[in-house]
Amino acid sequence: MQAQELRKLKSGTDVRGTAVATKSKITLTDEAITAVVKAFIKWLSLKTGKANFKIAVGNDSRISAERVVTAAKNAILSCGSDVIYTGLSSTPSMFILLKKSNFGCDASIMVTASHLPFDRNGLKFFTPDGGLDGKDIDEIITIAEKGDFLSGEGVYSERSFMDEYSQILVETVEDACGVLPLKNKKIIVDAGNGAGGFFAKKVLVPLGADVHGSQFLEPDGYFPNHIPNPEDKTAIESLANAVKREKADLGIIFDTDVDRAACVDENGGEINRNALIALCSAILLKDKKGVIVTDSVTSDGLTEFIENLGGTHLRFKRGYKNVIDKCVELNESGIYSPLAIETSGHAAFKENYYLDDGAYLITKILICLSGQAKEGKSLTELISSLKRPVEEDEVRISFNENSADFKKEGASVIEDLKKFAQTDKDTALAPDNYEGVRIKLKGGWILVRMSVHDPVMPINFESDIKGGNKQAAKKLLKVLEAYHFLNVQNLKNFTL
Repeated sequence: MQAQELRKLKSGTDVRGTAVATKSKITLTDEAITAVVKAFIKWLSLKTGKANFKIAVGNDSRISAERVVTAAKNAILSCGSDVIYTGLSSTPSMFILLKKSNFGCDASIMVTASHLPFDRNGLKFFTPDGGLDGKDIDEIITIAEKGDFLSGEGVYSERSFMDEYSQILVETVEDACGVLPLKNKKIIVDAGNGAGGFFAKKVLVPLGADVHGSQFLEPDGYFPNHIPNPEDKTAIESLANAVKREKADLGIIFDTDVDRAACVDENGGEINRNALIALCSAILLKDKKGVIVTDSVTSDGLTEFIENLGGTHLRFKRGYKNVIDKCVELNESGIYSPLAIETSGHAAFKENYYLDDGAYLITKILICLSGQAKEGKSLTELISSLKRPVEEDEVRISFNENSADFKKEGASVIEDLKKFAQTDKDTALAPDNYEGVRIKLKGGWILVRMSVHDPVMPINFESDIKGGNKQAAKKLLKVLEAYHFLNVQNLKNFTL
């Protein structure tokens, strides 16, 4: 297939595309899947010097999973490598399988498109060293374009890992808290009809929890109840209502493939984004002070909270692999950093192979919940001092059809905004500009950045003053209106 079509499938550290014919044509075709997976096997061969491998393949609940898995399986077998099909799986389990099982696999492939709409799907690749990065995906696509693949005849088998993976999570909590630490606790799980339903019966019940009232645990790739996304307001509201209705002690929500998670407390209060990062920081910094690496859109209140715990807050580039790589870099240089976490719910602990694993994140919170209960305290008491902004908003503006090169044009806008922030009397350039431009204003800030994948500029606002975000947006609009290649209508609408 054409090289340009393959390149369009790259999505950061994954390969993703439309897998079901709806309004858009299928781009993640059998041909594309075959080429990319064969190229992955060749890439492994070039990296290791081996010619034959054992590859685990799993999938989430998407309706296109069977087709994508079949194409991937056949591609691996035709390269002379063996396949172990693990069935319905979480993304993190496909990496842990390489570290803590007797499967004997050299690598794994997860068929998922995270929280994207039901018609999308994709491929995520792991080796024992971790998930591949963007450079690795580029190399694989280059190999796919050349079409120089291995050949042979592999052996196919099936074996689930989810029971073993669940037991690992159970033992993690038991090692810290003892047997049945969640007895007399009612916990609601919302899996959003993704792959996370296992957590209720295979993790929480063995720990003693009552999971009655948990919802949307059955896999359904159409996601009929709500988007399986911890950041989605409708999803969080649905979980909060279930917690209040069932008078539960905690609510847990996962995204489709369980590499992200969030919570609500016993009152239905959201523990997400800055609050989730604050809770994790409180858990980790109690034992040892260090650097918490986050994405760029975290609040000033979070920085103050982490510093009051004796830690350091490092805002870095958005994109879970970016924050993870920075955390790894710090530790390798001798600077202790126990956590890389995004406001999206991607949380990677140093103690857990720097793997962004929503289920492992929740086990850490369960351990904390048990400990707090023994002292007669609630989970949220740990983050009661976190200062919340009066307003938090995000506006996304796009590039017009007359845009010649949106990446280059976006970069020029950001550079111009940096100059503006340094010359305007009411603004200042924030010192931690690892991504885009963060502009400080009285009682708040603006962050303008480029989307990781799309021709879009997300703009984040935070203010401690009611109406402050609209005022900041009006100031920014005056600057951005001058760029003919930008569609600023969403920003205009926000100012009204």
